[in-house]
Amino acid sequence: QVRLVESGGGSVQSGGSLRLSCDASRYTYKMGWFRQAPGKQREGVAAIKRDGTTIYAESVKGRFTISQDNANYTRYLQMNSLKPEDTAMYYCAADVRGGDRWSLRSSDFDAWGQGTQVTVSS
Repeated sequence: QVRLVESGGGSVQSGGSLRLSCDASRYTYKMGWFRQAPGKQREGVAAIKRDGTTIYAESVKGRFTISQDNANYTRYLQMNSLKPEDTAMYYCAADVRGGDRWSLRSSDFDAWGQGTQVTVSS
């Protein structure tokens, strides 16, 4: 199994920026970021394959950027122009089985981190 450790969460004002990091203990086929706000379902934010292909939720396109450092199994989520509605616990997820799965569905990912809190105030 792979171990995922997130970091970089915090509190910012609306319009601010944060960068989240996810360190994986070994190789994964793809990694993604999800978020869950209180009382809401977990939703996919962005994902990236090993070849650099990315996918984003409509709500974050143009504001968030997912990237990776393959040498260190680290993925990043750069979040700009943050809004209060971005407030949530953010989770890193990894696909360790591979295959043709490519979406922001939770079921396409096999391992999860503990989460890091992002709070955006107006």
